Amino acid sequence: MKSIEEKYARLLTSYCLELKEGDKFYLKSTTLAEPLVREVYKCAIEAGAIVEVDLDFAEKNNIFLHTAKEHQLRYVSPLYYNAMDKFDAYLLIRAPFNLKEDASVPAEATKIRSEALAAANRRYFTRIADRSLKRSLCQYPTQASAQEAGMSLTEYSDFVYRACKLHLDSPEEGWLKVRAEQQRMVDHLNKCQRVHYKGPDTDIRFSTKGRTWINSDGRSNMPSGEVFTSPVENSVEGTIRFSFPAIHGGHEVEQATLWVKKGIIYKWEASKGKDYLDKIFNIPGTTRFGEAAIGTNYEIQKITKNILFDEKIGGSIHMAIGQSYLQCGGKNESSVHWDMISDMKQGGEIWADDELIYKDGQFLI
Repeated sequence: MKSIEEKYARLLTSYCLELKEGDKFYLKSTTLAEPLVREVYKCAIEAGAIVEVDLDFAEKNNIFLHTAKEHQLRYVSPLYYNAMDKFDAYLLIRAPFNLKEDASVPAEATKIRSEALAAANRRYFTRIADRSLKRSLCQYPTQASAQEAGMSLTEYSDFVYRACKLHLDSPEEGWLKVRAEQQRMVDHLNKCQRVHYKGPDTDIRFSTKGRTWINSDGRSNMPSGEVFTSPVENSVEGTIRFSFPAIHGGHEVEQATLWVKKGIIYKWEASKGKDYLDKIFNIPGTTRFGEAAIGTNYEIQKITKNILFDEKIGGSIHMAIGQSYLQCGGKNESSVHWDMISDMKQGGEIWADDELIYKDGQFLI
């Protein structure tokens, strides 16, 4: 019988990345994920890929950002840039040691580092948009993530693996079914030009004219289960309250409410973390929305403070400030892409071209 890591690795390399002979493959994680990294590496070699492995150790990023001089902060690894620029596939396995270790990183160091990585990030976003870079993002269960989610490591591992459909005899067949179901949703949404989210303390409208809704079927993220687009930047109008905690850079914001006029976020409040919002909205591009989405993964019903899972919660919507998705036709640019989530199961509605298509966390189409 295959181990769970073998099953996971096969799904990642075959279904998500569709690795083939000759593909240049960049595999990045931490040393905590070694059991999964080993199996992914084996599958990739069996597929004929050329594999580069990059593993971080505990506090590597924290040491670097607290200690490095400016010339070091501005240095970008040739391997990393080359992978974003020319490789065929990229897998990031999240396996954190400590989710709070970067919360006290100096702001100036973060700013310099973001500037240094800007060119590589532009190549990254351009290439994942046309899938010339086959990118997937996944999670390996660690004590840090389990603790953040309020679970034991055993409970969290089961949660992660079920969300990825690894409990099924054929996870790939499970994701192919998701692909078909979500395609029906995006086909309908792509015929519409106006979208309206309504719910408790939420009444926000935006145009999707000339934009594309994408079926996120588990290839770019594992797990997935969402449909998303980039709204027309200056069309967003109204107010939205995000009922779930929003996590970014080790900081937590609760009950964030944003007011928007002509696409610009001009006012914000939060029951916790408003000072962090004040800092974020000083970063170029963050006062516009880069994404609007609907979560469809009903295997995920508990907030875990991990955006890879939380944005997929079945019966939720999310909107992201900052960077748009080029594959959707988005034009906003920013060093930030921060998803914020709201529950729609208690009175939430989505209207598209004045038609009610979603109510109380369920599609009606």
